Amino acid sequence: MDLALLGQYVINGLMLGMMYALVAVGFTLFFGVLDVIKFSHGDVLMVGAFTGYTTFLGLEAAGVHMPVIQIVLLVIASTVLVGLLGAAIAKYLILPLTNAPALNILLATMMLGTVLREAVRLFFPEGSNPKRFPRLLPDTVIPIGGFDLRVDSLMLLIAGVLVIVAIHTVINRTKLGLAIRAVAQDAETARIMGINFELVVLVTFAIGSAAAAVAGVMNGLYYNEINFGMGLLLGVIGFAAAIVGGLGNIYGAILGGFLFAALQTIGAVALPFASAYKDVFAFAVIISIMAWRPTGLIPEKVSERV
Repeated sequence: MDLALLGQYVINGLMLGMMYALVAVGFTLFFGVLDVIKFSHGDVLMVGAFTGYTTFLGLEAAGVHMPVIQIVLLVIASTVLVGLLGAAIAKYLILPLTNAPALNILLATMMLGTVLREAVRLFFPEGSNPKRFPRLLPDTVIPIGGFDLRVDSLMLLIAGVLVIVAIHTVINRTKLGLAIRAVAQDAETARIMGINFELVVLVTFAIGSAAAAVAGVMNGLYYNEINFGMGLLLGVIGFAAAIVGGLGNIYGAILGGFLFAALQTIGAVALPFASAYKDVFAFAVIISIMAWRPTGLIPEKVSERV
């Protein structure tokens, strides 16, 4: 394999890993504060991508054509609106079911995901058809030996790292993060100490959902296409990444995301018929790892649970 092709595989793997990690972080945040799995998370990502796309169309109609301004505004719109959606899901769907059997929440969030997908498909103009996401990032390349590094890929990777660093900082370096960790460790004791339990839950779901929105926008900017079903596979992969990394552990979620992307890349390079079997290979290895380490690669510690 020549250097250029190998380099492209590596960049693709890093991009996929970053998106998977952002989705997995949301799953682990939700599980940390409420011990729940929100199976509509992938579809929330899709809503974030479509929110960014709609914002771009609005800016174009308003005569705003500067790519930098467009990117900033569509990311802000996507993260804010999807963050609010995540908080609304927590307030009106998750919290009322906290004392119900766990399967009720799984079923409710699964049905919510269907509602979000079908709403976009039915009510978004020509929602059944894939949408061409705008090319807003530079299409220039940086020659490195025999490999041409795409500038847009580099910018997206840096943006993803900044988002993960921001979430890490909020969780570990702020009073809000301290409250989130307190609720995650012992919700009843946190309430007695005066922590607003409901507010912490709403903010946590908003942060996790906003991270998924960023992943959705990144996916659109990288592949220049979005569709109403894009969140299905991304949600399953994000959940698998959170599980294999260690559900409830942010660092495990990040590790799981990049591990899954690495397995897909290896499958695409090493297996016959390449991409046709890469997902099968990745999921098969993940199942094997889960059987070997049921608690995840980085087992959850009560004192670090978030």
